[in-house]
Amino acid sequence: MKKKIGFLSFGHWSPQSRTRSAADALLETIDLAQAAEQLGADGAYVRVHHFARQLASPFPLLAAIGARTKRIEIGTAVIDMRYENPLYMAEDAGAADLIAGGRLQLGISRGSPEQVIDGWRYFGYQPAEGESDADMGRRHAEVLLDLLRGQGFAQPNPRPMFPNPPGLLRLEPYSEGLRDRIWWGAGSNATAVWAAKLGMNLQSSTLKNDETGEPFHVQQAAQIRAYRDAWKEAGHTRTPRVSVSRSIFPLVDDRDRAYFGREGQQQDQIGYLDEQTRAIFGRSYAAEPDALIEQLKADEALAEADTLLLTIPNQLGVDYNAHVIEAVLTHVAPALGWR
Repeated sequence: MKKKIGFLSFGHWSPQSRTRSAADALLETIDLAQAAEQLGADGAYVRVHHFARQLASPFPLLAAIGARTKRIEIGTAVIDMRYENPLYMAEDAGAADLIAGGRLQLGISRGSPEQVIDGWRYFGYQPAEGESDADMGRRHAEVLLDLLRGQGFAQPNPRPMFPNPPGLLRLEPYSEGLRDRIWWGAGSNATAVWAAKLGMNLQSSTLKNDETGEPFHVQQAAQIRAYRDAWKEAGHTRTPRVSVSRSIFPLVDDRDRAYFGREGQQQDQIGYLDEQTRAIFGRSYAAEPDALIEQLKADEALAEADTLLLTIPNQLGVDYNAHVIEAVLTHVAPALGWR
């Protein structure tokens, strides 16, 4: 299957790495997006984490990438909706999408374990009575989806500062088509099915709830199939998109072997996201190209997805990460029929 291939950066920074500051992380992400576009990659995606030395406020960054590139998709994987004001977010997303010419692919989710306890409370949000924080995140997401339909809902002032169009007013700027480019980061089969019913694309990362005890890629493939079945049952008319994230490092030179040539995370790992939720974390792939190709052929979820997001070690710098992307595009993708 032909695949769109992009990178996913968490935007880590620390004084001990090549990415030493928040400014470095932001500016290097823009530079890497430009380099990835020149190499023929299809997407530049960023992770969003609050209260951490990582990327946190995606829309200024995405707008900057959109202004500096021409073709590459720009997106998130994912924004934690527990922290978001859906109305303000709809304005920011509309502006970034218009700047990029309709290339925004916005990944959202109910969130993941945080750096602080209930960090969304500091942002002014709290679950309604009888609601969990996950429920609140999904509620914020549903409000966002409704806003992105572009329908008027606000009563206009009879004496406005500026002339209004007739009828109820919507948020501006409005970007036509963005509603179809919203993705949900699903950690379970049930939330993947929920996302399908609401007409969102699916993002599945390198971890999910361990629901069957099977290998990670087998569980993830089953999640994707359940999502597609639910999409078909819901009667949506367009074809949905599905992405998976992977750490893939072809060992093609001495730098690769020095960084990733030793035995790394070659097996799935089991952990707990909280006291109740057992999770399975997918393996990393690092090998000589011929061996790597054979390993990736056995990954069932990769075969199911139409989009691959390469999780990159951004702290190793723009040049090295561009090299990793190029190595995948050149030495791996053609042999697997992705190009």
